Amino acid sequence: MARHGVSIALACRAFGVSETSYRYSPKLRDENEEIADLLVGLTDARKTWGFGLCFLHLRNAKGHPWNHKRVYRIYCALGLNLRIKLPRG
Repeated sequence: MARHGVSIALACRAFGVSETSYRYSPKLRDENEEIADLLVGLTDARKTWGFGLCFLHLRNAKGHPWNHKRVYRIYCALGLNLRIKLPRG
């Protein structure tokens, strides 16, 4: 755009990219780290809790408004979705 003196709108139309996706910048990185810290803390404290109980605890007990799909994406990225086999005894 700078080299050819073309506007952003014209350049996006030429390459078939929407202007909103060109201008998009994610702003939630700090929140994702907070979610990750809370999930790790919960799973360390309560080994038998899966995603469902962790999410319900964050939503209902703590009052966080996060989407379940977002929390599950971070839960899986941390490797917490593996089944933990507890010793029988």
